[in-house]
Amino acid sequence: MSETESLHFQSVSFTGLAPGARLIVLGAVHGNETCGTQAIRQVIAEIESGRLGIAKGSVTFVPVTNPLAYARHRRMGDRNLNRNLAPTDTPLEFEDRIANWLCPLLAQHDALLDLHSFHTAGEPFVMLGPQDNNGALEPFARAAEETALALRLGVRRFVDGWLDTYAAGVARRLAAGVSAREADVHYGVGTTEYMRAQGGIALTLECGQHDDPAAPAVAYRALHNTLAHLGLTAAEDPAPVTATETLRLYQVIDRAHPDDTFACGWSSFDRVRAGEMIGMRHDGTPVTADRDGCIVFPNPGALPGQEWFYLASPSMRV
Repeated sequence: MSETESLHFQSVSFTGLAPGARLIVLGAVHGNETCGTQAIRQVIAEIESGRLGIAKGSVTFVPVTNPLAYARHRRMGDRNLNRNLAPTDTPLEFEDRIANWLCPLLAQHDALLDLHSFHTAGEPFVMLGPQDNNGALEPFARAAEETALALRLGVRRFVDGWLDTYAAGVARRLAAGVSAREADVHYGVGTTEYMRAQGGIALTLECGQHDDPAAPAVAYRALHNTLAHLGLTAAEDPAPVTATETLRLYQVIDRAHPDDTFACGWSSFDRVRAGEMIGMRHDGTPVTADRDGCIVFPNPGALPGQEWFYLASPSMRV
């Protein structure tokens, strides 16, 4: 039996007696990000035991979205599931097969909570979608609802600007003659972008560092708060957080060579000053910050041609 022949996809759904919102919750979109899996299984056990009731609407849990990556305890199986997410008639990689199962499932729901973690130490945060717009890249009309949910997940830090920034990186790659799939703007589309394109609201919650023992509790609290805010359970709607920090991604820097190195052990949201050296290219060229802000998603293990880190600056969004 091959490695993939022993795998399967699993979703667990509960439906209340009254109509309401249709929520889907994902864990382990990346196989080494297991805090969401732990929290989801804990909440499923609470519902099955009768300790937690689904009064209205429905919720679908996917504890392990990428079973191949999860079995390997790696970020991905054949490729990053959270890129270029769309059904295909010609599945080549294992993640294509996941997309053919997952995308129709997402489209059956109104709201998505996608539970993740990140490489280096740092504070949990929420990735917001765009503000309402009629643009060609990511048109959206439900920003107020999405933000209201984000404010109730239990974390204080919010980041937006993902797809805009990714598209700018694509334009730079194309101008440099890069022909890899990272040079396609569609490669920036993941679970939340796909969900919004189907008319829903969607949030990614980054619950902390991969192995942080506190990360599953962050995911668990957010899951309960989401169920309450959307009216699926009888619990009181959580109060929104008030002491917030909002940042907007504005630039993605790719790793160009295996010997590109960081100047220090950066963590997400470490502050950088204009002109400060962030890293060094393999040929000795320094990589510096162009303005005051912070570094986000630093990945010392990034492959050449892939995202090495993002830069963000303060925003008044939330």
